[in-house]
Amino acid sequence: MSRRLELKFANTEGKIVTIALDEPVEPADALLINQAMDEIITQNVFTSAGGDIIEKKSARIVERNVSEITL
Repeated sequence: MSRRLELKFANTEGKIVTIALDEPVEPADALLINQAMDEIITQNVFTSAGGDIIEKKSARIVERNVSEITL
């Protein structure tokens, strides 16, 4: 099973931009995630095809299970 933290933002065109981090620290700390997202916006460290990231939308942990099938 793999886990991924997805941080979702809006850019200047109003489109959603996702920044994904593999294998996040467990348990997820909502306060730290919120602060990190604020810092990403403040520092303007990322841009997208639709312009700068300007607003937080959501954050989530996504889990994926893969089961190999022997042929």
